[in-house]
Parts: sequence; structure tokens; C-alpha cells
Amino acid sequence: NGGGMNGTSTMMDFLEEPLPGVGTYEDFNTIDWVREKSRDRDRHREITSRSKESTWALIHSVSDAFSGWLLMLLIGLLAGSLAGLIDISAHWMTDLKEGVCLAGFWFNHEHCCWKSNTTFTDRDKCPEWKSWSQLILGHGEGAFAYILNYFMYVIWALLFSLLAVLLVKGFAPYACGSGIPEIKTILSGFIIRGYLGKWTLIIKTITLVLAVSSGLSLGKEGPLVHVACCCGNILCHLFTKYRKNEAKRREVLSAAAAAGVSVAFGAPIGGVLFSLEEVSYYFPLKTLWRSFFAALVAAFTLRSINPFGNSRLVLFYVEFHMPWHLLELVPFILLGIFGGLWGAFFIRSNIAWCRRRKTTKLGKYPVLEVFVVTAITAVLAFPNEYTRMSTSELISELFNDCGILDSSKLCEYVNDFNSTKGDDLPDRAAGPGVYTAMWQLALALIMKVFITIFTFGMKVPSGLFIPSMAVGAIAGRLLGVAVEQLAYYHHDWAIFSGWCSQGADCITPGLYAMVGAAACLGGVTRMTVSLVVIMFELTGGLEYIVPLMAAAMTSKWVADAIGREGIYDAHIRLNGYPFLEAKEEFSHKTLAMDVMRPRRNDPPLTVITQDSMTVEDVETIINETTYSGYPVVVSRESQRLVGFVLRRDLIISIENARKKQDGIVSTSIIYFTDHSPPLPPSSPSMLKLRSILDLSPFTVTDQTPMEIVVDIFRKLGLRQCLVTHNGKLLGIITKKDVLKHIAQLANQDPDSILFN
Repeated sequence: NGGGMNGTSTMMDFLEEPLPGVGTYEDFNTIDWVREKSRDRDRHREITSRSKESTWALIHSVSDAFSGWLLMLLIGLLAGSLAGLIDISAHWMTDLKEGVCLAGFWFNHEHCCWKSNTTFTDRDKCPEWKSWSQLILGHGEGAFAYILNYFMYVIWALLFSLLAVLLVKGFAPYACGSGIPEIKTILSGFIIRGYLGKWTLIIKTITLVLAVSSGLSLGKEGPLVHVACCCGNILCHLFTKYRKNEAKRREVLSAAAAAGVSVAFGAPIGGVLFSLEEVSYYFPLKTLWRSFFAALVAAFTLRSINPFGNSRLVLFYVEFHMPWHLLELVPFILLGIFGGLWGAFFIRSNIAWCRRRKTTKLGKYPVLEVFVVTAITAVLAFPNEYTRMSTSELISELFNDCGILDSSKLCEYVNDFNSTKGDDLPDRAAGPGVYTAMWQLALALIMKVFITIFTFGMKVPSGLFIPSMAVGAIAGRLLGVAVEQLAYYHHDWAIFSGWCSQGADCITPGLYAMVGAAACLGGVTRMTVSLVVIMFELTGGLEYIVPLMAAAMTSKWVADAIGREGIYDAHIRLNGYPFLEAKEEFSHKTLAMDVMRPRRNDPPLTVITQDSMTVEDVETIINETTYSGYPVVVSRESQRLVGFVLRRDLIISIENARKKQDGIVSTSIIYFTDHSPPLPPSSPSMLKLRSILDLSPFTVTDQTPMEIVVDIFRKLGLRQCLVTHNGKLLGIITKKDVLKHIAQLANQDPDSILFN
């Protein structure tokens, strides 16, 4: 008997050591924010206390404090390097669809013509660059040459897109789409194994280049956020405090998301605000500064690697010669209304199409879908120069303010240089080129409005920022030219007479394009402050913040009036992710007892007693249920709550005890108390599992209003909450239960919430 007691004592001491896997989470589960933050505080207190004992411990404490900044530096360097690689490759492969450089096939069209002696107006027709018809037929004129160029354009587009979808399907299914809905869900505490892994990073980087180069109506900006978060997640494994703590890792991912937006738009401040406003769930002050540091490092790294791609400090640099007038707020607000309507229309149409893709045979053939959409896009895009060029190039041209040296169709006005001062041109009558461009832009608008609906959500990397901005920029330029011509021909009208006299340069169509781009992007994503800052950093137009804000707020109000969800929230709900939106208010008068399980007529709540159940009893409960954890009570009769234990921790601890501890059998008693319960001397060794028990689970009474419960779940990041009545356990409310309740009250399908 004495030997048995010694064996038990040894066993008990061994169990106090942390076991590998205990405290971790299964795939498609939500982390316990409270437990993770408590662990980090304990770790930090231990390091601080040890730092006073020795020099080595002090050095370890300093390195631990500095590790966060070092990690931000590494994320910025890696994210910026990959973004530069993607930018250079995509530019070259996009131009490859139209021709090749004889001076070196690795040069894109712009780089190929740098050293050419051609005039400024013919700068795109240098002898070093050859179209495919010139290379194959020896000339570029005539119907046959046009057909050959058309054919090569479509073939290259199909080749790029098919290669992208095959790589995604074969090696990294998580590399498709934008990635922002999933990242938003992950940052709220959800676990998706492999979504931010190395294979996803490699395949997303390669396929993003291919997808953008194919000419599909998509952008690389959203996927770059996913790429940056992959970099952050992988680099977290270099530092113990981030590798072993899911809450700390999410602080890093928030900073990585800011770095992703920074390299996508060249907007470090906007990147930080985007991460704060749109994707982050927990964003402490230190994360704000670290995010800004990572964003700055990423932006400077990108410019160092690709100094010629975006050699200016902004992506779409604008230099408008005239300030906007107060009366122009009317057309700016009209653009905001258009952006809101477009955003609501796009979200509803795209979600309907994606739902159809998931529930029909269409979803079983992703390669065929990509092939068909690419073929339609390429065939429709080539005849129109505004759809044939890359979307970023199109936006840049639409934002441009016409100067004397501009040779674009958008600048072919009837020339009258008598009143010209420097590069400042007066409003003039539109020439044939402008009217041709208007028709082409109108057709481009129709095409992009509809083709983007079917493109976003396919099994290739696909961002929505640039396509949305393109739709708004086209609409804005069309409206801007219309207002400009109205002012030119009717300058004596009352609305123009005070500020727009004949021959004055008072209407800037490029500004309308910029405002329209912001309006449409805001209508789709529901961004506000971060959107305005990103647009300011994109263009350098600080004096146009008021028009941008007016359009962004109007588009949000209009879109919210039609549907409350932005595109990313809509895709989160479509996929059934357990995301609890912090911005929406819960105003229903329900109580915790209305939501908790078990409900009336349900089987009683599955519980574990603190010192009377055997290993076999607990294993039976684990095998017969799928719950993530179990309440621990004093006894089934009293139902007095002791704590809460996670299913995964139970499984790992029992398996480990069976393998490594003598005397643990199916009839061994499991106890969660400080002292072992009194048992007969012949009883087998007992298993103490107090170390894995959460002794302070969050509890509410059955009469607590659900408004308060929802607020608790949002602000503390809970995964479950226990319900009591007079100290006795009644039931449990999980995050999934809360989301189902909210969906039910909103007349939505509660079964659409798939995960806890």
C-alpha cells in the first residue's frame, strides 16, 4: 500500500508539468482569449521576476521585450520583398499578352522603350518593342495582324488563368479568393489550420501573378494582405512567445495586415487604419505603433526592390491645377449615391452567385468556370483599349488631369491655347477623341460591373479593391466630362456664373474619377476613414479630403440602407464562420435562459464530476459527444460549479497518463481537486487533472439580458459562458449559440453558422 501511495505521489508531481498539446486548439475552433491573455501575463511576470536574479535573465528579459519590434522588421522586409516580386512579374506578364521586347524578353513594354529615341507622343511605339503580329508576320497593320494579336491575347490569358487555378486546386486550396474574410475571422480568434501556412504563401504568390496577368477583373491588393499575414504567421514560429500564444500571434497578424495594405497601395497610415477599422478584433496601443513600423518597412522595401514600378511616393499621383468648388459637392454626392447602389448591387449579386456555386454542380468544376470566365473576359476586353490595358493603368489614366503633352483620347479637346498659362489648360469643347473615349468607357463600365460579379470568389487569388475603384473611376470620369462640357457651353447659367466664366479652368474630370473610385470602393467594403486616408496616400491629393469623405460617407449610407453587410462580412456569413460583428447593436429583449442549452425537452447538460468519475466514464463522454469542453461540478445531485475543462486537454492528458504513468487503468478515478478523495486501499492509482481545469469560467445568471451577454462575448472574446441559477449550473451558451440567436432574430438561417 505504501508503494502504491508513493507511485501516486510520483504520478501527481509528473502531472504538474505542462504536457505537449495541452492548451492548444483543434482546427475550426475559437480560441479562449481570456485564457491566452492570462497565460501571457503569467509568462511576463515570471520573466520580470527572474530578470532580477542574474545578468543572463536580464538579457533574456530585454530580448523578449525587443522581439516584437524585430518581428515587425522581418515581416515588413519579407512582405515588401514579395510584393515587389509580384509587382515586377505581373507587369511583365501583362505586357507579354500583347508583345515582347527584342532588347531583352524580360523587359516589360515601359522598360523596353526607355532608351528609345522616339518622340514623346510615340513613346509606346518604339522599335525595340514588337507586337506578336510584327514578330510573326513582319508587320502590324491589317485585319490578319489584328486577328493574330487578338488570338495571342486570348491564348496567353487562358494559359495564365488555367495555370493559376490548377496550382491552387492541386497544392493550396486556401490560396484562392481575397483572403480578407478569413483573415478577419482568424483575427477574431478562429483557427483555420494551413490558411496562413508556407504552402499557401508560396502558391498564392505565384498564382496571384498569374491571375492578375490573365486580365481577369480582379486586383492583387486584397490577396497581398493575405500574403503579408502568411509572412507574419510563419515568422511567429521564430519567437516562443508568439508561437505558443494564439492571442499574441493575432496581434502580429493585425500588424501584418497593415503591412499588406501598405505594400498594396503605398499607404502605411491607411494600412494601419484599415487593419484597425476593418479586420482587427483586438488592437491594443502597442500594436498600433508596431503596425505602423511594419507598414513603413514594407513600403520602403517595396520601393527599394521595384524603384521603377512606382518611382513616385504614391501609386496614382495627381496634380490638379484648380481647387474644387463648393457647388461641386452635388455631383460628388451623386457619385456617392452611385457607389452605394453599385456596392449593394454587387454584394447581393456576388453572394447569390457564390451561393449558387456552392449548392449546385457548378462548384465541382472550378477549372471550367475559370476557363469560361477568362475566355469571355479576354474576348470582350481586347477590342476596347480601356479594358485591354491593366486596371491599375486604366485608373491612372482616368485620374490624370489633361496637360499640353497628353496624347490620350481623353485629352483630345478642340485646342485653344490663347489663354493657356504653363500646363494649365482652360475648359474646352470636347473633340472627336473625347467622344470616342466616352463611348468606350461606357462599354468598359458595363463590362466591369457585370464581369466582376462572376470573377470575385473563383478558385484563383482575386482582390476587389482595384476593380471597384475602376468602376467608380470610369463613372466619375464620365460625369466629370459631362459637367465640364455643361459648364463650357452654358457658363452663363446661375450655377456656373459666379465661379466658372468662359475660358476658365474650373472643372477637373480627373478629380471626379478619383471621388468616384472612393465612392465605389466604400460602397462595397463600407470603409470610411481608412478609405479616405488610403485615397489621399494613393494620390497625394490632401486638399481633396472633403470631397472624398462626402462621397465615402454617402456611399456607405446608401449601401447600408439597402443591406447592412459589406462584401467581406457577407462572405464570412456565406461560409458559416463564427464572427461576432462588434459594430452592430443587439437591441432584442431576450434572456440568457432563452438561448442556453439544454433547451426544454433536451437531454440534460453533459457534465463531469470533480472526484467521482473513472477514466472510462470520461472517455465514454468524450466518444459519445462532440462538445469542445465540459463543465465540472461537485456532483450530479448538487450541480455546484467547480470549473470548465476543454475536450482536447482531457484527451491529451488521459492518453499521456495511460502511456507514461504506472497504474492508470480504465477504473482509475479522475479528480480535479487539490487533494485526492478517500478510496479503499485496493483501488488503482488516481489521475489528478486539476492543472488543466479552468477554475474561473465566465458565468451569468439565467435572467441576464442577452444584450449584456452579447456584449460580454464581443469584448472579452469568449468561446463559451456558463449559465447558473442560485449558484447551480443550468446550462451553457457558446459563441455559436449567440450567432445562431442573432441570425434567427434577423430572419436568417441559423444553421448557416457552421463552426464554434
